[in-house]
Amino acid sequence: MTRAARDRTLVLLRHAKTEESNPGGDHDRELTTRGRRDAAEAGRWLCRTGIGIDEVLCSTAERAKQTCEAVWEAGCSEGEVHHDRRIYNASAEGIVDVIREADDDADVLMVVGHAPGIPALTELLADGEGSDEGHRLLAEGFPTCGLAVLHYAGRWGELAFGDARLERFHVARADG
Repeated sequence: MTRAARDRTLVLLRHAKTEESNPGGDHDRELTTRGRRDAAEAGRWLCRTGIGIDEVLCSTAERAKQTCEAVWEAGCSEGEVHHDRRIYNASAEGIVDVIREADDDADVLMVVGHAPGIPALTELLADGEGSDEGHRLLAEGFPTCGLAVLHYAGRWGELAFGDARLERFHVARADG
């Protein structure tokens, strides 16, 4: 199979809104009520846009795991979830290293992580390519429960900066 023979979708999701602190430390911070609603809205948005997830790479931080759970509870098709501590507060480079280990049979991969790694990775992968509207929205910031949807043609193990196009950027916010 040639590098360009396989079209793939990469969804980068920043965890939803969290409590300011937790007695157990940063890794144990949990979602707020608003965060749970927003994460559920992210799941509904993925359903509405027809994005079904084949595999998930999720930070081991409680807030990331809770975001992932709320996405599935909202009805988004659930892919195989792998919790990986390396994603917790990782750099863009660190997250790419984890993505390169993804199952090559997964055509749609979602990574649930943190800032600044997820926003930086989005910028470095797309490098200005793709949707002008998506890039305009991304330039306004990558808040909690922001989702970047990127197109990539190739094997996950070969993903490099500049190899993707930003298809869309969306910030999931529940009403109320």
